[in-house]
Amino acid sequence: MTENDLLSKVKHIHFIGIGGSGMCPIAEILFHQGYTVTGSDMSESETLKRIRSSGMDVTVGHDPKNVEGAELVVYTAAAKQDNPEIVAAKAKGIPTVERSVMLGMLMARYPRSVAVSGTHGKTTTTGMLTQILLAGNLDPSAVIGGKLPLTGTNGRAGKSDALVCEACEYVDTFLQLHPFISIILNVDSDHLDYFKNLENIIRSFHQFAKQTTGILIVNGDDENAMKAVEGITNARIITFGLKDSNDYRAANIADEPKALEDFSVLKNGEKVCEISLSIPGRHNILNALAAFAAADALGIPAETIASAIHAFTGVHRRFEIRGTFNGITIADDFAHHPTELEATLKAAMRMGFRQVWALFQPHTYSRTAMFLDDFARVLSIPDHAVLSEILAVREENTYNIYSKDLTAKIPGSVWFQTFEEMCAYTMERAKPGDLILTLGGGDIYKCADMLVEKYGKLYPEAKA
Repeated sequence: MTENDLLSKVKHIHFIGIGGSGMCPIAEILFHQGYTVTGSDMSESETLKRIRSSGMDVTVGHDPKNVEGAELVVYTAAAKQDNPEIVAAKAKGIPTVERSVMLGMLMARYPRSVAVSGTHGKTTTTGMLTQILLAGNLDPSAVIGGKLPLTGTNGRAGKSDALVCEACEYVDTFLQLHPFISIILNVDSDHLDYFKNLENIIRSFHQFAKQTTGILIVNGDDENAMKAVEGITNARIITFGLKDSNDYRAANIADEPKALEDFSVLKNGEKVCEISLSIPGRHNILNALAAFAAADALGIPAETIASAIHAFTGVHRRFEIRGTFNGITIADDFAHHPTELEATLKAAMRMGFRQVWALFQPHTYSRTAMFLDDFARVLSIPDHAVLSEILAVREENTYNIYSKDLTAKIPGSVWFQTFEEMCAYTMERAKPGDLILTLGGGDIYKCADMLVEKYGKLYPEAKA
């Protein structure tokens, strides 16, 4: 039995790590397609409570008996092969597949599938495009890397043949996908612990492009993205960007208060509509153009697209405003690569705050070591940089790199071992009119939680 046959041959699917942001939407889509879906996770969460209330049998803790009756087991990439449920499934002869494989199997069922790839901007663009398709009454299914405020979830099970999902390049997981429409937002050096160099990253994106069956929507301003689609003949290539040569481009860009942008969308040189963003940062012009091009290809009217983009206020952990207390604004962002940090911090500095405090958690030793000077350069953009120790994630510190090495390169910066110390240092110094922005791909959001809690006690009448 091939992997593509599996979904047509089974009825009961068990998910190990069902509460994960990449796992839960897939489980929900399959549940709504009529499958019996069970799952397990290490700890209780709001996500587990929500999907349990919809009728799925979900347990806390991993136990061999959880796979009883399952005909297919899906496991999160974070699960190790000695997980008792994986071991039990293999012992019983139950097929087991990693999450990205299941996403590829699921995508094959959707004739109008859209995969959003790129080193930066995937979650924002996926969320934006999902909101556009909802506004256009396409009733899409979606797998999003962050919570979409419109739905309150990071995915949805629609009834149409349209599916929108993120396509992550790390360890080549997006090579499990064969989408009808692919978006390549940008191609940058990242995940060098796996890819080793930029050439290998471009090669991987090229293979992803080769697996696209219909339309490739590519950032025409991004040299590496254009290299990745050289020689592609299997799909029609559509470009977006700011240069005149692009099929979709932004013109008449106007700065608005709070670093929000207004611009005209030109298609093949002809103006089709005006767009006003409700999320900050010039990088989001490109994200909006990519989403616009995909929605246009799916037949949604330009004015509907423009209205939905204006209504889009971002996704969880993408410049998410957590509250304002005595004039001090707390925000949280997922940026963890120098390119992302630069875009986010430049936007923050244009938003009219008195001073900007960047509370950054470096993410992985390899990324910190390989981009040390770039991190130092971009973390010099805000008025203040306060760092935590490096989050190891999946690595050992074979690079002999520490946050003190980074702060030594950033004038006036400091670093602390704990979030409590970071909060105390910042709260002693921040003044009304300031922005405190937590940044990183790990659990730095807990620092934002802490700040909201502490300021909330000091100013109970404030807005959180």
